[in-house]
Amino acid sequence: MSLAPPVSMSRPGLNSLPFEIGLFCLLWSFAFVAGKIGVTYCPPLLLLAARFSLAGVLILALTLLRRDGWAMSWRDAAVFAIIGIANNALYLGLGYTGLKTVSAGLGGLIVSANPVFTAVFAAVVLGEALTWRKVAGLSLGIVGVAMIVWHRLSVGSDHLGGIFFTLGALASIVAGTILFKQLAPKGSLWIGNGIQNLAAGIVLWPFALGLSNTNAIVWNAQLAGAFVFLVFGGSILAYVLWFHMLKVCGATAASAYHFVMPPLAMVFAFLVLGEHVALQDLAGIIPVALGVYLVTRTPVRGAGVTPEAAISR
Repeated sequence: MSLAPPVSMSRPGLNSLPFEIGLFCLLWSFAFVAGKIGVTYCPPLLLLAARFSLAGVLILALTLLRRDGWAMSWRDAAVFAIIGIANNALYLGLGYTGLKTVSAGLGGLIVSANPVFTAVFAAVVLGEALTWRKVAGLSLGIVGVAMIVWHRLSVGSDHLGGIFFTLGALASIVAGTILFKQLAPKGSLWIGNGIQNLAAGIVLWPFALGLSNTNAIVWNAQLAGAFVFLVFGGSILAYVLWFHMLKVCGATAASAYHFVMPPLAMVFAFLVLGEHVALQDLAGIIPVALGVYLVTRTPVRGAGVTPEAAISR
């Protein structure tokens, strides 16, 4: 099975979505900082359960108020719910738990390995050829992440337990990306995003109430600001942009933009949280960048064929 249908020169691709791509990268990167602020004042699972539930209710309520047609089968609704559990409940549940003991910059870096692993698993699950470029890219991506993780552990700024949770978050978003392309749900991405958020909230509430202490919540302006951004900027707008990019451009090409997240997340973390950025951290980004380039760069075979079309062959 191919990763995505062939994309002709006349159809939209990543190069035709500069505003959407730029906005997605900014929102997704800053979400690591907002998440770090949020888990400082609220237990992670409680924060996420409330975030997903509110986002899901708002999206579906607005859909009803606008009287938009549902135009979605029960099968597609169930698929969106499953993807929501992977991309929202598991990905962010594990990621936010990791943020308790991991810096926002390192969290963003680990998740940035998404395009490398997505491309490799796409070869296994979706039938793409596993070329030497992808093998080399995977190896470089692992080396780059390992360099920064090793440095952060050696100076004591991040903890191993939090890193394991963040690696679990990486595995979840890779699985969610592959599921989206494999199951290919039809219907409105807006409604689908509402279903994903609501499903994630429903799944997380029992764990949040059973494992978290509500007395640990510190009600202040920082928590309120982070929560508002995470609901509207993260759960609603960023995810609609993400799934639109996946539909238009395919899993490998869209995921490649996750490499932009580490430097942006580190800059935001430095500006907002005062997190220190060492030269070793910046050096680790280089092999990750080269790895992403090797994984996502596919030679164009003949005139009028885009890289994404070549990937789908």
